[in-house]
Order: sequence, then C-alpha cells, then structure tokens
Amino acid sequence: MLKDKNILLGVTGGIAAYKSASIVSLLKKQGANVKVVMTKAACEFVTPLTFQTMSNNEVHIEMFDQLMNMDVEHVSLAKWADVILVAPCTANTIGKIANGICDNLLTTVLMASRSKVILAPAMNTYMLNNTNNQENIKKLKNQGVVVLDTQRDLLACNDIGEGKMLEPEELVKIVDFELTEKDLIGKRVVVTSGPTIEEIDPVRYLTNHSSGKMGYAIAGEAKKRGAFVTLISGPTSIEPPFVDEFIRIKSTQDMYNAVEESFDNCDVLIKAAAPADYSPKYYSDEKIKKTGESNLNCLELKQNIDIAKHFGSLKKDQIIVGFAAESSDEIKYGKSKLKSKNLDLIVVNNIKQKGAGFKSDTNIVSIIDKDENVESLGTMSKKDLANEILNKIGKLLKAR
Repeated sequence: MLKDKNILLGVTGGIAAYKSASIVSLLKKQGANVKVVMTKAACEFVTPLTFQTMSNNEVHIEMFDQLMNMDVEHVSLAKWADVILVAPCTANTIGKIANGICDNLLTTVLMASRSKVILAPAMNTYMLNNTNNQENIKKLKNQGVVVLDTQRDLLACNDIGEGKMLEPEELVKIVDFELTEKDLIGKRVVVTSGPTIEEIDPVRYLTNHSSGKMGYAIAGEAKKRGAFVTLISGPTSIEPPFVDEFIRIKSTQDMYNAVEESFDNCDVLIKAAAPADYSPKYYSDEKIKKTGESNLNCLELKQNIDIAKHFGSLKKDQIIVGFAAESSDEIKYGKSKLKSKNLDLIVVNNIKQKGAGFKSDTNIVSIIDKDENVESLGTMSKKDLANEILNKIGKLLKAR
C-alpha cells in the first residue's frame, strides 16, 4: 500500500530517464509522496521542471545548494524516504554506489540511506554484462540492495539484447512489494478465483458472472505480504498477479482436484471463486441441434461437489475462508454457510447493491467470524478489501 509512503526517486543520465516522469505520476496516483533527486547528466535528458510539476515538490540536484531551514540536504532526504528507487540507474552510478563514491547529491543520499534501496538498471547490453559491472551488482546485492533485472529489447544504440529498464508500471509494483510488511512469511496460502464452466456440448457451457478480480487481489496481496501463494483460477479475462503457483482450470471438478493437491500442505484456503453449483448430467460429443429429439428444451443437471464444505470437513489446522454472494438476507445465509461448511471466516455481500456485484472493481461486504461476530465494511477497492481479509487471517494465524 503506497498511500502516504515517502518515495525518493533518483534519476541518472540515461535515455530511459524520459520514463521516470511516468513513475512519479503512477506513484502519486496511488497516494505516495514523491521527491526527486537528479544527477546533472539526467538533466540533459529531462528537465527538472518536469519532475517538479509531476511531484509537486522541489527537485534536488546540486550538492552544495544553499541550506534551506538549515537542513543538511543529503541527510534529510535519506531520513525522509521510506524507500529509494533509482530509475534509470546507469553503470556509472552502480559503480559509484558499490564502491562508496559520493561525488554528487544522489550518491551521497544513498550513502546516508537507512531505508530499502532499489536500483533499476538501464544500459547497453555489453555494459550490463561487463565483468566490472556484474561484480558491482553482485556486491550491492550482498549488501541488501535490490538490483532489478532488465528487459531484452531493441535498445537506444540499436543493439538487441538485455539492458532495457523495466516499465514504470512494473517498477511501481516492485516498490509496493518492498514496502509491504511481510507478516505472512512461511505461510502457504491457496486461493481459488473466478468462475468455472460446465460444458454442455463442444459449443455451449454453463457459467456465471464472476470476474476473478477479488481472488486475484487476495492472491497478489498475500504474495506481497510474504506468503507462498497458489492461485487456482477459472477462466478470466484479467492478468494474473505474480504468485508462486498459478493453476488454470475449467470445471468445478478441476478446481476440486487442484485444491485437493494443495490442501494438506497449506495453512490457509481462501475460497474466493464462484464454482458452478450444477453441471449437465450428460455431455454431448456432438453439437446439440436446435430441433429434433436431442435439443435444449430440457437440460438435466446434477449437483457439483461443494468444495468449501468438503475441505471444511477435512481441515486440521488450516484456516478456511469462504465467500457468499447473496441477493437478500446475506447475513442470515452467511452465518448458516459459516457453520455448515466449518469455515473460520465468511465474506458475504449483496450482489444487488451498487458497487458490490460481479465484475466491479469495488465491493461492499460483511465479514463474519466463527463466533458469528459481524463486521460490515463500506465501499472499498478489492485490493483494500483483500488486505482487510488478510489482516483477519493474520490474527487467526497468530492465535494458533
């Protein structure tokens, strides 16, 4: 969570500096406070005014500017920052940091830093792979500095190879990851997400409106908090978050099988998926025609296994969190499902409420615990809700 975090962005003299303004913009949109330190070489690529406008803060360049409010600038900036991101970071700056050289404001701030330092290299492939540069990178990593990989692409020098800086969106995700408290380290979390589909014939199937957004948010946030995350997902149209294991499934039976493989070794099972309750009793190998004896006027269904209930009956020390999307009396039905499925928590919502239905980026839920205590939450993003749920799971884990 980047809201109210203090991010110090260092910009060095590489062509990728033009992307650094986008980093500032993305950080600001997530509520972060951003200050920028530029090297003089960086000013040859992008003007300080650009960063001052984007960040709404003075841009720091000169090592020996007149002191304002008697602050020692390199110390005050280092003390202010929750994290320092240098993007782009040239081979020259990598070499200086690795060898303790402080000949400009940025390298001096880095020497005085007390927070996490993240370097996003950007340079020619041969410079990147140069033995001296690689030794400097290794040295920095051993010191706890996060030195990121680069992308392979067409570079500014017209070479094709490694050396392109990661995209601003990816860098902001990494900053978010590094700033997230790692309170789930050592825990294995299994999350199910999205809908399932039940095939009728080679053309048709039954499904529901689940988008997978809630489960994906939970999986992504759990990973950021240090858990080993397995995400089991039905068909979705959204990009999966970075997790340790991503398992794509189709049917409710597929989802059950995938959960069964992971359940014994997990600490937490979060059933955020919306698996189909029913499937066709018979599957047709051929497309069913609209007319004739075999048609769709009457489709016989069979009940699928209730995955949450099944594993609730088998759990030992695992924590199981269920979800219930209702159209009325959600608290009443939620309490009933909590008990019948032997869950530790259940998250319920009313799909008729604006901002709480399927495919929305927000949700409005109530969380019910095993003692039937109900906490009703207002409208919030699914990312924020994911962290609320994980906070409650964290408390349950600590109590065990």
